[in-house]
Amino acid sequence: MEERGMLTVASDWPVGETVDRLQALVIGAGLFVFARIDHAGNAARVGMELRPTELLIFGNPRGGTPLMQDRQTSGIDLPAKALAWQDQNGKVWLTYNGASWIAERHGLGAESETAVKAIETGLARLVQQAVGSAAIT
Repeated sequence: MEERGMLTVASDWPVGETVDRLQALVIGAGLFVFARIDHAGNAARVGMELRPTELLIFGNPRGGTPLMQDRQTSGIDLPAKALAWQDQNGKVWLTYNGASWIAERHGLGAESETAVKAIETGLARLVQQAVGSAAIT
């Protein structure tokens, strides 16, 4: 499912395992993991409830820097982020920003087109491997 530039894919795995799988794939692809944030764990620390929700922030300056050289404002959406979350029915999803949406949002020029396509293709491949056999909805 695509909504406002966000792509959402169903996962066959619990939230933590979905992020574990994505993180391993990211590292295996030679990318950097900049942060992993357990939103539900942080909510629990302040006495609030939140269904399982984790954010992975990852990328590689070789991929993102050309976009920022084109328009530095694209740095607000970089590096890549993927949010694994459980809905009210217990289904797990993985949501991430499409690189084409980032390009459109920041008005990136033709010189960024190759990098945008590479990022988009690479993200889709990593996400599909991370979620298992579940298909894009």
